[in-house]
Amino acid sequence: MTASVLRALHHARTPGDPLVVPGPWDAGSARVFAEAGFPTLATPSAGVAASLGYEDGATPADEMFAAVARIVRAVPASVPVSADIEAGYGLDPEELVERLLGTGAVGCNLEDSADGTLVDAQRQADRLAQVRAVAGDALFINARVDTYVRGVPEGTDPETETVRRALLYVAAGADCVYPIMAPPEALPRLAAAVPAPLNALARPDGPTPRRLGELGADRITFGPGLQRRAMAAVREIAEELRKG
Repeated sequence: MTASVLRALHHARTPGDPLVVPGPWDAGSARVFAEAGFPTLATPSAGVAASLGYEDGATPADEMFAAVARIVRAVPASVPVSADIEAGYGLDPEELVERLLGTGAVGCNLEDSADGTLVDAQRQADRLAQVRAVAGDALFINARVDTYVRGVPEGTDPETETVRRALLYVAAGADCVYPIMAPPEALPRLAAAVPAPLNALARPDGPTPRRLGELGADRITFGPGLQRRAMAAVREIAEELRKG
């Protein structure tokens, strides 16, 4: 499967019909989502980390790429897989693209924070441009904007800063922007201001994927939420077994 197919899935979405992209954390969950008929999948770094026994952000690059490769192998070739590769593990663009494409994934998330703080927006845009130059059209780039999870400088409006960063990233070659944890009420304004598909995070206590689409999101992902729901079910089973 090629990045062009993944790219096409994000466009011409109608309000209320966003691209819903489950996040498999291992080969087994990937197979379940593919068999359910979802056209594309996107690995969540936190969910994969948990499945490997790591805290979020602590997975070694080798293990993350290996996990992504197993997920890609577990699903039909007709189902494109995107990988959350966090901030890129300190790899230069050439090695990052080579290793990512080597897993069979055709898309990625790249976030604009490191060590818990936002990186300079222009620096991130330059990095995205380098990744795009190396990958050409072979990679769908989802640029994560962390303004709502890391905070912005005092006196800065989060929405204004989100739009500023998103525009820089789109100009650098990002196919999609992901203002993770953006308030639902901000989605219509973000969608109107940014000339690229908008990724929204669905949360258990938030609007449904359909409603997020009506608010302006073209793509819906779940972060580690689905893995955590699965583990909650496992805990219930464990409790039942313990009680006999």
